[in-house]
Amino acid sequence: MDTKQYRYTGKDFKIKQAPTFVADSSDELKSIKKQVKKNLKYIREAQKKMYARRHYSVLVVFQAMDAAGKDSMIAHIFSGVNPVGFKVANFKQPTSQELRHDYLWRINRELPLRGDIGVFNRSYYEDVLVSRVHPEIILNSNLPGIHSLKDVDDHFFENRYQDIREYEKYLTRNGYIVLKFFLHVSKDEQKRRFLARIDRPEKNWKFSAADIRERQYWDQYQAAYEKAIDATATKENPWYVIPADDKWYSRLIVSDIITKRIEKLPLSYPELTDQQAIELKTARQRLLDEK
Repeated sequence: MDTKQYRYTGKDFKIKQAPTFVADSSDELKSIKKQVKKNLKYIREAQKKMYARRHYSVLVVFQAMDAAGKDSMIAHIFSGVNPVGFKVANFKQPTSQELRHDYLWRINRELPLRGDIGVFNRSYYEDVLVSRVHPEIILNSNLPGIHSLKDVDDHFFENRYQDIREYEKYLTRNGYIVLKFFLHVSKDEQKRRFLARIDRPEKNWKFSAADIRERQYWDQYQAAYEKAIDATATKENPWYVIPADDKWYSRLIVSDIITKRIEKLPLSYPELTDQQAIELKTARQRLLDEK
């Protein structure tokens, strides 16, 4: 499928122009599931080659409003991937220990190893999203020159956008493939999903009163996402803004983007040297010679 329409690389992102819905997937559900399954199989096989070579790492970043489907997306897209070379990191409100370090300190600790696939369920972008909506969080970081909310201004966040652009350049130069997804859900669909969490007993455990409180800041979060995506989308590390009102379409788009990006990597299993081939042949013979 053509995914270019969801890719943003420069200063042209307007969140109100980005769709949250493509079409009802029910009429094409069979073919969509078939293609998603095919993509998932490729990702699993590619991860094995990545792990064997230890040259590249894939870092998949998911950002979204609450109830946009991050957890189910991660569980589905990476189902079957060997856990030896795969990890998911979740970033919540910083702990007291994390606040005593720079804001990327906790991020570096969770980066996937070379050859692995890593997923950030929320990420360093929380520090220009939640912190922009609730700038009082910044005051707890004991940063030099930040004494009041007046100091947490546009200039402060422009510096953080620059930090992030440079950080992602650094990761790219070190063999990381950074794929950034914003699951774009509508306010009406979020409401429907929240009500489902309340009305359906099997979903009650997902409900959080905090989610409802944060919903009151919807417009502020939309503005924060627009600014962050606009400021950090580059040709080397673009943002993908995924319509998330229909879960199966969003899974198709995300799995397709990941597959096509990994396909560009020169992946293969390591070839044996002549010496290794001799050692392998010798080891085989010893096993056969055992009584």
